Amino acid sequence: MRIGLGQLDMGFEDKTYGEKLCEKIIHTAAKEQVDFLIFPEMTLTGFTEKTKEFGELFLESKTIEFFKKNAIRYHMAICFGLPILKDEKAENHCVILSETGELVADYAKIHPFSLGTEAKFYKGGNSIVSCSIKDFIVSPFICYDLRFPEIFQAASQKSTLLVVIANWPVSRKEDWSILLKARAIENQTFVIGVNRTGKGGSLEYFGDSMVLSPRGKILAQSKEGTNLTIMDILPEEAFTCRRKFPLKADRKPELYANLLQNLKN
Repeated sequence: MRIGLGQLDMGFEDKTYGEKLCEKIIHTAAKEQVDFLIFPEMTLTGFTEKTKEFGELFLESKTIEFFKKNAIRYHMAICFGLPILKDEKAENHCVILSETGELVADYAKIHPFSLGTEAKFYKGGNSIVSCSIKDFIVSPFICYDLRFPEIFQAASQKSTLLVVIANWPVSRKEDWSILLKARAIENQTFVIGVNRTGKGGSLEYFGDSMVLSPRGKILAQSKEGTNLTIMDILPEEAFTCRRKFPLKADRKPELYANLLQNLKN
C-alpha cells in the first residue's frame, strides 16, 4: 500500500485556508498514486477550544463532506481529524474514509489532554476502532493517546497499522519519536505519526511526521513545513516480524488486568 503523510501548517481556525492546503496535497498525492492519505489532528483548523464555533454535528459535517468528495474524486482513502459536537462538550475525532468515500472508521480520542485545557472542552471516547484499507487492518489514535500503551496493545490484536494524528508541540518534541518507536516495537506493527507544523494559537509545532516499521525503524520522515511524504509498505512485514519473534504469545493480558484490579482494592 502506498501511504501519503500530509503534513500541514494549516494556520489556526481558518477552515477555508485549511481546505485549500489539503486540496493541493490531495491533488499531488493522486498524481503519485497514493492509496491512503493521512492528515494531522483537527486537519482544517488546528487544535481549537472554540467548539461552539468550529465543532460540527457528525451527520451534518461539512468537513466530512469535503473529504468525502475528494476521496471519491481521486479514488483515495483519506484520514483526517475534526471536533464533533456532543452534548455540553465536544469530542476530538479521527475519521477514515475509503477510496469510494465510505465512512470506515470514526474514532473519538480516548484521552483528552488534562494537563492543558483540552479536557475542559472535550470529553473522551471509550472505544477502539479498526477498518480495512487495502491489505491492512488500521486503527487510528490521536496525539496524547500515544502515551497510553494499553490501547495500542488492544488494537494490535487485529491491526497491522496503527495511525496517530497529532498537534504535538515543540516543547515535547523528543517524546514524539521515542513513543512512536516504542509503540511500533512493542506491538510489532507499522506505526504512522502525522503531526502538524507551524504555529497555532500560542503553540509552535515541528512536524516530524514519520512511518515506522514493526521493528521501530524509521522508514520515511517528513521535512519541515507543509509537505507530502510517500512510502510503500506491505503487511507481510508485520506478519513476518511476529512469526520470527512471537512476543504476543508471551503476553498475559488477563494477569495484567488482575494486577491492576488488585492495586485498586
